[in-house]
Amino acid sequence: MKRPGFGLSTFSGVFVVWTLFSVLIVFSYPLEGDQEAHELRFVEEFDRLKLGFSWHNMSCAVCKAIFATVDIALLSDSNKERVAHVLGDACVRLHLADPDVCREITELFREDFIRALQESFLWPTEACALLVGPACGHFDIYAPWNVSLPQVPKPPIKPHTPPKPGSPQSRILFLTDIHWDAEYAQGSLVDCKKPLCCRNDSGRASWKHSGAGYWGTYGKCDLPLRTVENLLQTVAKSGPWDWVYWTGDIPAHNVWSQSRKQQLNELTVITRLILKHLGPNVTVYPSVGNHESTPVNSFPPPFVHGNRSSRWLYDTMAKEWASWLPEEALETLRLGGFYTVEIQRGLRLVSLNMNFCARENYWLMVNSTDPADQLQWLIHILQESENKGEKVHIIGHIPPGLCLSSWSWNYYHIVNRYESTITGQFFGHTHVDEFQMFYDEETMTRPLSVAFIAPSVTTYVNLNPGYRVYYVDGNYPGSSRMVLDHETFILNLTLANKRHSKPYPSPSWTLLYRASEAYGLSTLFPADMDGLIKIMVNDDRVFQRFWYLFHKGHVSKPCTDTCKTSLICLLHSGRYDVLMQCDVLHGDKHSFRKTMC
Repeated sequence: MKRPGFGLSTFSGVFVVWTLFSVLIVFSYPLEGDQEAHELRFVEEFDRLKLGFSWHNMSCAVCKAIFATVDIALLSDSNKERVAHVLGDACVRLHLADPDVCREITELFREDFIRALQESFLWPTEACALLVGPACGHFDIYAPWNVSLPQVPKPPIKPHTPPKPGSPQSRILFLTDIHWDAEYAQGSLVDCKKPLCCRNDSGRASWKHSGAGYWGTYGKCDLPLRTVENLLQTVAKSGPWDWVYWTGDIPAHNVWSQSRKQQLNELTVITRLILKHLGPNVTVYPSVGNHESTPVNSFPPPFVHGNRSSRWLYDTMAKEWASWLPEEALETLRLGGFYTVEIQRGLRLVSLNMNFCARENYWLMVNSTDPADQLQWLIHILQESENKGEKVHIIGHIPPGLCLSSWSWNYYHIVNRYESTITGQFFGHTHVDEFQMFYDEETMTRPLSVAFIAPSVTTYVNLNPGYRVYYVDGNYPGSSRMVLDHETFILNLTLANKRHSKPYPSPSWTLLYRASEAYGLSTLFPADMDGLIKIMVNDDRVFQRFWYLFHKGHVSKPCTDTCKTSLICLLHSGRYDVLMQCDVLHGDKHSFRKTMC
């Protein structure tokens, strides 16, 4: 199943692989003679061979020789300068991106990535197994590892039952993937040459083409601040809210030209706007997105100290979010970007830093075994909650099915063990409206949990802006605290951008659908969502409705054949290895990674 557009977390992940390729290739050339001539020869040879991003054109022997060389070459700081220079030239000459993007992203990524590579335990055999294929060796830098579960018997499984009519419900606002672009410019080019358009440097649209709209644009564009603020004004009037989940990704997708100062400014501006419009009486529970850092996806585990650590980001988050979180939660936030807090008596929240499970986080090359001991910490929290009879909601940015295999497997195992305690999982990141199922590990047939994945606030790519509202079993003795229903609201940009008058009138955010009504469900329990998947397999009308809502009401063509079977398979895949089987079964080798993040 092809996701629309080209996601920039994918862009940064591909950049890491391409960077590594370029670094290694340049050192396979002789160092004697004129340096610039050799660099030019490298680029021309690379261009002539048309290798692109594929390592599969290279033999195992050549690959291993290159990696053996790089281990020595990267010990020299002068070689790092050569690497950066050659990377920029190669990117430009191979038309991998706009020249400005090539040079800026090379400069931005080189220090952190090369440092992570220097500190990693990446042996030639392992690297080539990853890049060329398993026939070239055994790749175990992300080798299987296991967390330790307490020697406490799992409580008996009780079937989920709907609450009695009239039982209290909690109404939760859910925001994710805002992606505010401070350089958004009305009238600018929508289809520019850079990975992100509709900006001051995108150029002006000609009379033949419509330019970026006032409130936002369908295309590879993010949102102006006025649209974000209008959304917050709208939801403030749509209350009351019991609380808010906010799962990150504040900055725009201009990942090649970001600075720490810019990232922190955008974090501060959006946090204070949320506080301003929702007021001091509504508690917001945030989590950390992969775009909060710069370089994008760069989240060193706590064992990395000094200027390369993430303290610059976590400390600012702790300062800005102090009005919402208690000091105990702020302590672990400062340490590793995760925390737990009691929302109400009987309900606990865990906010995970899912960047510690992300393949695109190249710091995990150094050590990917339970970074920051986050999963072991999660087990401790869940066991305490089980002992006290608490229910737990988990929020995070990246859905667990998209995580590194071992992390994803361990998380799935934890959810299985604590299925009676974990009553809600809420994620974002993909920008579309979907979910991932969790089944019992013994038979993989009994549905036991659902990871709900809400659509983005941003339009990137080719979407309407949107937000989600969850209705959860409420605050009363014996409450299941499970998701009963949800609503998705959108801003229809076609209508909002119609020029009626100046200044533009405030647009209307409208209800796109309510899940119970759209799919004929009484609750959204795991068995209900599993049943929905089975209905979509046999009833194409229901599936095509899901496909339309998946894209927040803006989709150009139906999803049939392999597209349909792949998407249905993906909905079953709360675990990475299950998700990988979707691609094997349906022959779509990389579809699951084409997310919008």
